Amino acid sequence: MAQMNDIVSRFAIHGTVKDVCPLGNGLINTTYRVNTVEADAPDYVLQNVNNAIFPDVDLLMNNIVAVTSHIRHGLEVKGTTDIDRKVLTFIPLKDDASKYYYFDGEKYWRIMVFIKDTTTQTAVTPETSRIVGETFGNFQASLADLPQQLGETIVNFHNIEFRLQQLADAVEADAVGRVKLVHPLLDEIQKRAEHMCLSEELHRQGKLPKRICHCDTKVDNILFDSDGSVLCVIDLDTVMPSYVFSDYGDFLRSAANFVAEDDPHYDRVGFNMEIFRAFTEGYLKSARVFLTPVEIENLPYAAALFPYMQLVRFLMDYINGDTYFKTQYPEHNLVRATNQYYLLKSVEAHTPEMQAFIKEQLEK
Repeated sequence: MAQMNDIVSRFAIHGTVKDVCPLGNGLINTTYRVNTVEADAPDYVLQNVNNAIFPDVDLLMNNIVAVTSHIRHGLEVKGTTDIDRKVLTFIPLKDDASKYYYFDGEKYWRIMVFIKDTTTQTAVTPETSRIVGETFGNFQASLADLPQQLGETIVNFHNIEFRLQQLADAVEADAVGRVKLVHPLLDEIQKRAEHMCLSEELHRQGKLPKRICHCDTKVDNILFDSDGSVLCVIDLDTVMPSYVFSDYGDFLRSAANFVAEDDPHYDRVGFNMEIFRAFTEGYLKSARVFLTPVEIENLPYAAALFPYMQLVRFLMDYINGDTYFKTQYPEHNLVRATNQYYLLKSVEAHTPEMQAFIKEQLEK
């Protein structure tokens, strides 16, 4: 408690600390709730930033503060009420108002205002998928005119050319002798490689811009008011420049598969068009105000890109000897990779239907 109080005291909070207790069970950052004594003072959320995953904490926090400040300014311009519940508020240090994290010699810490009377959701349904689409479309739209240049908190996170090179390096090294077991999957990856690198090629041609994206699009990362209305997007560590395909395709990869990504019953794997339609309807409702024709035209490509990219990453890890993703049995990453291959095939089969639905939405 004394150590936590010392860390909290470094930040320019309002009120007197009553206690500090663990909050939630986050997989990346260790989180605490800081309760204050005074009725008119807010409570706070104290987090230990995992700098093993996010090594440049300065860049990370500069990104987050730029994004939340810009969203707040946009809400103020619109005359939005109750703004403090509709955007995250991070607290600077007492002795340096330009700095939003504290290093205690071992760990990095940050503090934000705790927003009371809120809920989160985890269920993926057509209704929640529509909400996710509209919410993250609004999030991207609100940041489309952000003047600051943000950095990549995880470099090359969604760069498919980079991921394919990693796979090629893994195949060449063949560290644990598994390449001989996966030639059919490698062939399927290679057959699609040129087309799947379309995003990077369009960017080089100046036809596909990088925008500010969340890069971890899921219903869990939306904060809801007690009445069920959307308040704001949370978990901003992965917010960085990327193609809009990152927020669009990655959600569909995980949410629109009929089964979990490691389900070995491949005959059950498939692309759920009901989830696709709901998410896409919500996304285009809010994002079409800034999307270019090239971005819209290639949304079905984005739906295929992310199972393909995850196929590449799971297979690479299997070939490397399971050094990145946690596994529960020796073939776990191979099962994951195969699952994603079948999902990719299902997405490809539904591409004409996706294209028709998007055209229909644009004509409304």
